[in-house]
Order: sequence, then structure tokens, then C-alpha cells
Amino acid sequence: MAAISREEVAHLARLSRLAVTEEELDTFAGQLDVILQSVARVGEVAAADIPPTSHSVPLSNVLREDVVVPGLSRDEALSGAPDADQDRFRVPRILDEDVAS
Repeated sequence: MAAISREEVAHLARLSRLAVTEEELDTFAGQLDVILQSVARVGEVAAADIPPTSHSVPLSNVLREDVVVPGLSRDEALSGAPDADQDRFRVPRILDEDVAS
């Protein structure tokens, strides 16, 4: 007996707004039945004493620790600027006056 009928597949297709043919209903019903049986088999194997996992191998954090270090002063930051004005970086205008307003 199939775990999912073609009527259920048609209902799912309508909910998903998918147009399926009569032949596709039979095909999808068989495919979904295989998928549901496979999921059921996995559920049978799972034991209560085995913790769930997200990865098949253990993972370790490869990131470095955050270390606070002093940043550049305003003068140091602006020292490499091609053009500075009033303690700010000066850059060429990229928008016309009428576009920016």
C-alpha cells in the first residue's frame, strides 16, 4: 500500500501552485512513497541513546580570539589620503547636483 496517494500528490501540487499531468501524478506518488519509506527506515534505526549530530565529523573552532588593539589616530589615517579637507577624506563628486537632491 502506498504511503501517499495520487490524490494527496494532486493536493500538494495545488497547494504549491504546480501544474502536473496525470502521468506525473503517478510518477510523483511513487517517488514520494520511496522517499517517505526511506525516512521511516531512518527513524527506525535512530536510537534514544545516540545524540543527534549536525556533522559526521567533529568540528573545532578555527577562528582566532578577538584581541583589542589600538586603532589609527585621525592624523595617521589621513596621512595616506591623496586629498584631505577639514580632517576628512576628500573624494571626487560622483553625482550631479540635481540627482543628489
